[in-house]
Amino acid sequence: MFRKRPQNHPETDTAEREAKVRQLRDALEPLSGRSSKFCTDACIRRYLEARNWNFDKAQKMLEETLKWRSTYKPEEIRWHEVAHEGETGKVSRANFHDRKGRSVLIMRPGKQNTTSPEGNIRHLVYLMENAILNLPEGQEQMSWLIDFSDWSFNTNVPIKTARDIIYILQNHYPERLAIVVLYNPPRLFGAFWKVVKYFVDQKTFQKINFVYPKNKDSLELMKTFFDSENLPNEFGGNATLKYDHEEFSRLMAQDDVKTAKFWELDDGVSHETNGFSKLNVNIEPMSLAPSAS
Repeated sequence: MFRKRPQNHPETDTAEREAKVRQLRDALEPLSGRSSKFCTDACIRRYLEARNWNFDKAQKMLEETLKWRSTYKPEEIRWHEVAHEGETGKVSRANFHDRKGRSVLIMRPGKQNTTSPEGNIRHLVYLMENAILNLPEGQEQMSWLIDFSDWSFNTNVPIKTARDIIYILQNHYPERLAIVVLYNPPRLFGAFWKVVKYFVDQKTFQKINFVYPKNKDSLELMKTFFDSENLPNEFGGNATLKYDHEEFSRLMAQDDVKTAKFWELDDGVSHETNGFSKLNVNIEPMSLAPSAS
């Protein structure tokens, strides 16, 4: 009387998904130049995953990203253009990885030093592109650590800027975030969060973790994400983190050469990058300290 529903098998699901990847690639053709380089099979999978494998929604999302990248040109942003935004270390790429080997971006909203919405966005976009460039082979996601030391409404970015940042991250960098740790946010942050969380989609929302240093469960959660020996003491670990803007600028200048090479750009190696000539740097990145995965 009651028939059992046929159960999907992993092999069937995989085959169907790979068929959608090929179908979406065909729908985007012809692609050329940077768009072709951007739209790898892994990239197409991320957009399909972000839209729960709904073909039409994923296609629209990816096409909008291609339009955005063609005008915003994130791969052309260079450190010397955004270095002033990073002088206080409000956002930087960590010199360690999480337990799964993913790149880590450290954010310190309490060290906000400018009032330019566009400057803040371009700085973060630059560091997103940089973190992606430095992902280990086979790894597509990164982790965010947000330190709320010295945070206040005076140092916080405006609601509109936060909304614009969230929009760019969710729509143009889908499935790039593995986890987000909001470490020890003050009570005042709750009012800001009540507004901002409505801009966050469900997939991203599930990756956000509120962590408090006096909460045992929070500390155990951090241990599942990070090795305490690599984690800075600001986040409950044993390592010491000191942002050195000059050293970080040297690292970014080197990575700018890698970026130009990856995208096959001839952006003029004679550009001065925050005082460091691109002619005098190696293509391989320089670590601020020994990396650990």
